[in-house]
Amino acid sequence: MSDTSQSSPVVSGSGTDNPLLMPWRTPFQAPPFGEIAPDHFLPAFERAFIDHAAEIAAIAHDPSAPDFANTITALERCGRLLAKVSAVFYNLVSAHSNPALLEIDKDVSSRMARHWNPILMNAVLFGRVAQLHENRATLGLTAEQSRLLERTYTRFHRAGAGLDETAKARMATINERLADLGTTFGHHLLGDEQEWFLELGEDDMDGLPDSFVAAARAAAEERALPGKAIVTTSRSSVETFLKSSRRRDLREKVYKAFTARGDNGNANDNNAAIVEILALREEAARLLGYPAFAAYRLEDSMAKTPEAARGLLERVWTPARARALADRDALQGLIAEEGGNFTLAPWDWRYYAEKLRQIRADFDDAAIKPYLTLEGMIAAAFDCAHRLFGLTFSERKDIPVWHPDVRVFEVKDEAGAHRALFYGDYFARASKRSGAWMTSLRDQQTLDGEIAPLVVNVCNFAKGADGQPALLSPDDARTLFHEFGHGLHGMLSNVTYPSLSGTSVFTDFVELPSQLYEHWQEQPQVLRQFARHYQTGEPPPDDLLERFLAARQFNQGFATVEFVASALMDLEFHSQPAAAIRDVRAFERATMGKIGMPAEIAMRHRPTQFGHIFSGDHYAAGYYSYMWSEVMDADAFGAFEETGDIFDPETARRLHDDIYSSGGSRDPEEAYIAFRGRGPKPEALLRRRGLL
Repeated sequence: MSDTSQSSPVVSGSGTDNPLLMPWRTPFQAPPFGEIAPDHFLPAFERAFIDHAAEIAAIAHDPSAPDFANTITALERCGRLLAKVSAVFYNLVSAHSNPALLEIDKDVSSRMARHWNPILMNAVLFGRVAQLHENRATLGLTAEQSRLLERTYTRFHRAGAGLDETAKARMATINERLADLGTTFGHHLLGDEQEWFLELGEDDMDGLPDSFVAAARAAAEERALPGKAIVTTSRSSVETFLKSSRRRDLREKVYKAFTARGDNGNANDNNAAIVEILALREEAARLLGYPAFAAYRLEDSMAKTPEAARGLLERVWTPARARALADRDALQGLIAEEGGNFTLAPWDWRYYAEKLRQIRADFDDAAIKPYLTLEGMIAAAFDCAHRLFGLTFSERKDIPVWHPDVRVFEVKDEAGAHRALFYGDYFARASKRSGAWMTSLRDQQTLDGEIAPLVVNVCNFAKGADGQPALLSPDDARTLFHEFGHGLHGMLSNVTYPSLSGTSVFTDFVELPSQLYEHWQEQPQVLRQFARHYQTGEPPPDDLLERFLAARQFNQGFATVEFVASALMDLEFHSQPAAAIRDVRAFERATMGKIGMPAEIAMRHRPTQFGHIFSGDHYAAGYYSYMWSEVMDADAFGAFEETGDIFDPETARRLHDDIYSSGGSRDPEEAYIAFRGRGPKPEALLRRRGLL
């Protein structure tokens, strides 16, 4: 089934010199990262492609009449080597890349598309799946099997398995080109992020907290600049600098570099890639019978239509924009009071917002940051998981890792049985792409015995220097809990079939477990226990804690506007005719003008750095999902609040059974109602953000 006529080498059957092709004799069969070199990957992928193609051919040409076991279950058992090699490879490409891996990624991305195209468009194979789907009511399937059959049929159908041969050939070409473009987009973004930094002299430190300076020195050390201090384009570095630096000229430099990533007219420019990606996505959607890519993408989601997604965003946009404009006027007034003779600019907003927060709420982030150590917040995340779900975490030093900073924890359930391995890769470095994410090196399943997951959290926090602990901003602490919530979705998964495991759910549902978990991070009883001053070990004084919690809704107009603008931009990109988008900057300006974007606020992700939607398509036409899920998470935490106990055992049991452990084995709306007893109420989101 795969194209085996390409130039990559075919490995021998034994694979005795390639650790990717050998059994892993490490604890829990974890990847032996220390033994894996870049030149192992292409031979391993080649072998995996050949093995998978043979497995698929055996199913498609099985002379027996199709049944669930010989078709759907057989598909679930296919491609295990490919999944194993891919998980290790893409983890390294994202979290610890090097030039050799990035070159291999360019080759593998197109080869992966060429491998999957003939599988997902195989008419004989789809015929077997379609026959089972048509007769599904007579097959005596369990609920999970019914869900798997439905998802398998949908996957083949949406990939174009029902198209004629001419359309299939064109779809295959489109898919291969999109794979190349998505990889190129990501490489360009990483290139701009690696190339830019701002070196700080002693005169450039005015206003910067000691913790930031320590992190800036550690970042310089990471880039082989000992004794220096630098600002990088890591969000943690940029946002802290913009909040703290009294040097307006430097704030402008940092802000412009951050928002110009991928848009500098250099070898890393992403504008042309965006134009081609949008045109190809539209063409693919039309081949499948949809008027636009957004209509295609959202049909297979909770939202169902672009209009539903846009409706939620616009409902939030109106009060958020009004709040942001009021805050803008207050910030301009503050500038005037200080004698400033300039108009508020985007690089000023965070700096003056911190001043305004001190005035209105008697609080700034710098006051709480010494209490938010990375160690303390990891312990808090683990403790909440223990109190909710009975999990325990113990650090293991005998598990191979891809970088010395990576830590591994064995996860056990309430009965003391092994549940998972959890990898935490927390610090920013030049070899890591920006942002924060959860992934897995192996998914949970019970199809052929208990397979325990290997779950990964990757963040980009600033490292402490000279033996000092890493200190997190409130946003960083929320990010840690957010990604750990995704991690719990993977660790607590309890399904039979790998395709339904963990986070294999609709994009606008997958953020519910992560965003819901953020709520525990900001609870007073959690902070009193785990927020400890890095020097004294004391908890925050009650008045500081009260001011911190009271200030949570401050600047929510800004935060909501920058997010919703990005989500609306995403929908516009994928709803408007691609022929109308020849100049990405002009389209961006027009779209922002149409929605009334305040000039003093930038989108959270400008197009040329919007990896969520252009470095692959997982969130394409789906960035709204974070807010769709936030409606549910704000409403879901209310179930605990209504009991008077944020760790209420019965509510936690339902949360475990109906949300975290069920993976994609049931319809998400059904899963939510099973947990909450009703559908979510959107007002909960507006209340949480202080926009009601």
